[in-house]
Amino acid sequence: MGLEFDYKDGQTPLEDEEKDGLKIKSITTQRELDEFEQLNIEKAVEWTIHRKLKPENILTEKFIKDLHKKMYGDVWKWAGEFRRTEKNIGISWTKIGLELKNLLDDTKYWIENKTFSPEEIAIRFKHRIVSIHCFPNGNGRHSRMMADIIIESIFGNEIFSWHQSNMVKANEIRKEYINSLKEADNGNVKPLIDFAKN
Repeated sequence: MGLEFDYKDGQTPLEDEEKDGLKIKSITTQRELDEFEQLNIEKAVEWTIHRKLKPENILTEKFIKDLHKKMYGDVWKWAGEFRRTEKNIGISWTKIGLELKNLLDDTKYWIENKTFSPEEIAIRFKHRIVSIHCFPNGNGRHSRMMADIIIESIFGNEIFSWHQSNMVKANEIRKEYINSLKEADNGNVKPLIDFAKN
């Protein structure tokens, strides 16, 4: 009896070989999976707090993969590895490395040239990385943590509140989040910035 997934609006279904990467075989429900992932993510938050993160190390492919591995490595064998399957969202998996490099280069440029406010830089990064969809799963939570790390470790500002929410729960907050992502897809990042700050 395998794990049955209950996908919420905006979540990416996993391929069978990706589901096979589940390390904890006792997990049989979405709720148990969410709880294990949440515990793992809390460890990742601790990891980021106890490391003095240097700005030049954050905007690298290595850090992006390491963070995902810290967030999901207790639960998924493929944590920290770029996906190798096509998804209903995100770019073609063969272009992930290139598009991520472009994003990292753009973000460094924005920082050096103060192209946008610190908040907008962090949120533009979050939006672009989630639309690349680097990993089989966990991209939304990973991108929000990246935005928090950018705003805190690069700019020295408070992290975003993200409605203090567990966004996995399908509710009004999640709807607002998905709508603000769609607005950002159309070039308007303000609703996503407002969402992150509330």
